[in-house]
Amino acid sequence: MGLCCGMIGLPNVGKTTVFNALTGGGALAANYPFATVDPNTGIALVPDPRLQRLTSIFASKKTTYSTLEVRDIAGLVEGASKGEGLGNQFLGHIREVDALLHVVRCFQGTDVVHVSGSVDPIRDIGVIETELMLADLDSLERRRQKTEKKVRAGDKKAAFEIEFLSRMIGRLDKGEWLGNLTYTSEERTLLDECQLLSAKPVLFVANVSESGDTDDALVKTVRTFAEKRGARVVTICGQLEAELSTLPETERSDFLAGMGLTESGLVRLTREAYALLNLITFFTAGEIESRAWPIVKQTKAPQAAGKIHSDMERGFIRAEVYTYDDLLAHGSEAKVKEKGLFRLEGKEYVIQEADIVYFRFNV
Repeated sequence: MGLCCGMIGLPNVGKTTVFNALTGGGALAANYPFATVDPNTGIALVPDPRLQRLTSIFASKKTTYSTLEVRDIAGLVEGASKGEGLGNQFLGHIREVDALLHVVRCFQGTDVVHVSGSVDPIRDIGVIETELMLADLDSLERRRQKTEKKVRAGDKKAAFEIEFLSRMIGRLDKGEWLGNLTYTSEERTLLDECQLLSAKPVLFVANVSESGDTDDALVKTVRTFAEKRGARVVTICGQLEAELSTLPETERSDFLAGMGLTESGLVRLTREAYALLNLITFFTAGEIESRAWPIVKQTKAPQAAGKIHSDMERGFIRAEVYTYDDLLAHGSEAKVKEKGLFRLEGKEYVIQEADIVYFRFNV
């Protein structure tokens, strides 16, 4: 896909523990700051029960789930925008990702040291976001100085850019997070060029203890904060998920049932992260393989075919399409065709969530 989420947060909030559970990685998770320096990169499967049904209906020999690239980025500290705690290096890692999974500590306990000496989720969020906004301010000021020279040379496009940059600087000066604002397509293009940290979509991950009882009030403060921002929150127990991820697949459902849960926190986290990147799923299905394919919303058929193979986009002829719901309702592809629900679509067709597609191409 080329799209990825970066896990950010203060040191010792449980980022690496959650990362390992999510990706099945073995990154070092230690009880001291900066155990992570270089970002750990892993691939998380995106669970999808629909794919299991397709495998059953088509008697597929192989089942392939969508995946999500996740990077565990070292914990930031106050002063990171000025280089504290290797801040410049870590901020550079954050610029490379498409969306942020902001892990917030919502568990008490003296066995894991908090860098600020106490647990306060909103204060911690503020530390991280302030550093990202200060880094953006510095970046925008430098860009504005360069653009002013173009304005003096009579560049009309530069005049629009100066106005926009000045507006963003003004918002950041007031402590406004840029990611929850609405932009025109022209502004969005410019925003993407600037690679602003505070303009990336964010999902808050509230990391709680195994009991969770004493953490409810802390999680509530994060939810209230996120609601005002228009962001979402996933509550997860990193330690529990780490234990769960080591169990065989057959034992996980029993483990969850024993905890009074129907699905793991990681399932919810991957689902929310998938949505955060503005992705949907289409399927290809048959006797050889049933597979889920992630694409950005509003992707047209030829470009969706290109996710499978570049030749399929280059030589695209048509897409043969029907929906997962129609297949489920009628039980087989043959029945879907009998009911007239099997469609032929051309180059302008926009792939929809849960479309089942067969691409015709010629190269």
